Amino acid sequence: MMNTKHTKIALLLAASFSVALTGCGSDGDDGKDGIPGLPGGEPAETIQQLKLEVLSVTYEGDNPTLKVFATNEDDEAVVGLSAFEVKKAVQLVPAGATGAGNSAEWQLIGSQNEFTDNKNGTYSFTIETEGFNPELTQRYNLIASAGTLLDGTTTVPRTEFTQDFDGEGYDAKYTKNVVSTEACQACHAEGESIKHSYTSLETCTSCHTQEFADDRDKPEVAFGYLVHNVHHFEEGDNNTTETAHAIVQDNCQSCHIESEELTEWGNWTRIPTMETCSSCHTGIDFEAGQGHSQQSDNSNCIACHNASWTEEIHTGDFVEKKALMDQYGINVDSAIDPTTQNATISIQVVDSNGENVDLNTISAMVQRIEIITNVGPNNVTLGYYGKDSINAIMNGVVDDTKATIEDGKLVYTTSADLKLGTAGSDDETAFSFVGWSMCSENSEFVDCSKVVIDENMDTNDNGEKWLNDNFYTAMKADLAFATLSGSAASMRHVDSVNFTACASCHTPEFEIHKGKQHAGFVMSEQLSHTTDVNDMPIVGVDACAACHTPDGSYAVGFNQGALEMKLHSIHGEQGIIKDCAQCHNDFNLDAFKLKGALATAGNGEYPFVNEGYTTPITATCASCHGFDEIKAHAEGQGGLVNGSYEDANASAQLEFCMGCHAPTIFDHTAMKM
Repeated sequence: MMNTKHTKIALLLAASFSVALTGCGSDGDDGKDGIPGLPGGEPAETIQQLKLEVLSVTYEGDNPTLKVFATNEDDEAVVGLSAFEVKKAVQLVPAGATGAGNSAEWQLIGSQNEFTDNKNGTYSFTIETEGFNPELTQRYNLIASAGTLLDGTTTVPRTEFTQDFDGEGYDAKYTKNVVSTEACQACHAEGESIKHSYTSLETCTSCHTQEFADDRDKPEVAFGYLVHNVHHFEEGDNNTTETAHAIVQDNCQSCHIESEELTEWGNWTRIPTMETCSSCHTGIDFEAGQGHSQQSDNSNCIACHNASWTEEIHTGDFVEKKALMDQYGINVDSAIDPTTQNATISIQVVDSNGENVDLNTISAMVQRIEIITNVGPNNVTLGYYGKDSINAIMNGVVDDTKATIEDGKLVYTTSADLKLGTAGSDDETAFSFVGWSMCSENSEFVDCSKVVIDENMDTNDNGEKWLNDNFYTAMKADLAFATLSGSAASMRHVDSVNFTACASCHTPEFEIHKGKQHAGFVMSEQLSHTTDVNDMPIVGVDACAACHTPDGSYAVGFNQGALEMKLHSIHGEQGIIKDCAQCHNDFNLDAFKLKGALATAGNGEYPFVNEGYTTPITATCASCHGFDEIKAHAEGQGGLVNGSYEDANASAQLEFCMGCHAPTIFDHTAMKM
């Protein structure tokens, strides 16, 4: 059999692949040397990005020959790759072919690490296959390892590329594409290895096949089992699994996203199997009939677990939770009394259509309305313990000694001395973050008196009680600004990180800080405010600074609580951060001009005491790189690590870091030359 798969580029080829890039022939482009349809001129001299494409697949018997085209980011041909291989050649055995009820499975048919460099940007691989079936979809997984070209100097970035074909070398008619690499990259950094040295979903599925697991008698290494199990935490699991579970929260829709580009995205509901289900539903022995009716294979699974039921049981709670969250929102306004210099915060509940709701009609169902006011969005001045904070409603009861309901709105006036600054300064702006939650049970909002009962309460060692968080739902929060002079409010630099980046990992149903101390809140349009020149809304993380202040949060300097450090340290400890661009859409380096000392050392026990402050750029960098590791270098450039507040604050604008460093989100190590 001799068949050829033609891509768009391949159809343009009119000369032999064996002709050198700089040899005879012309591409008709201003007389450059080359081959018609391929770039002319000299080969690539630098390779920041390696791009691969399979131009053709031809067969001699059951053995395919792949012609692979390699170019750099400027579409210049790459000649001289050394560490290049077809890591796996697999074929897709259809659902039911290996047994009734079994899902479609990738099957290994070969690999190849020997190739011919055709010296024109193309490379030829001939693979000796075993078990090749021309009726099945074939997948070729190519990997170019990080290293250099044959010249020994030109560096090559590691690159993985996978392409599917039918058994005759043409475009595949079907494939198993249940989840996309992009879904994984919502949390896992693009190009960074997840396990081993591999980075793409297609590579993972090409290796972690059911066949691979069966041959080794290790069901846990099959991809369908493995990927669910590592995102589902049970006591005794490792910290990475616990972290993944904390993010995903058993929400199947975090990864299983409906897409026109994924023809098999609904496969997870249509074809339930023992192998996949047991990855989350542990403790089940199907063959022994423990935890489930006895069965030896998957032939009867669909009889009970039909697609609609499977989808409903796995997504219903999240769909219902999102529906609750979308029923109401809040609009928060704030104004400063020029005489008392206190802020009066007004909270209007609105329905899903944006219409005002009289708070009196739902207050009995409001578990908590938490109002936190601080000063100076860029360099927060009141700290964690100096901020004004109140639970204006708790378990359906209004704290009428401090707050009132007026004209259907909740109204509260701060009591703390806000210590506002002069007109136009950052510390003239008071900003108020309002989070709230509603009592709920069985996917309905309920009167709090029905759920605030002893059996639903949690208790700590001091006898303090609070409502178990299974009985309330965190709602959409809001943020309001006010100034003493009435001039435009100071705004935090939300152009560095916005909620779009946060929401790429955390789903719309992810309830942040929900627990005994807080109502919790979700990332939504309610936390947007207008800042740019085009009057367009920008959603930021500035609300978090109400508590995550330069003085730290509840444990002050001990836990790197300032927002500039906290997100780095907590995501770094959990192994989430691999790439600045995962969260940052930009670095606003000018923002440091408005910052002062950050608390970075404390006694570590209650009552918490700050014992050291660090200049802001140094503290931010050290939250990833370590304080001891950069101390000598930073202090040699005007920074200060764990000194007094007075000294660190006085040195805050003397750091010379940006005299040499020019970080970008794509290369935070960049230097000025």
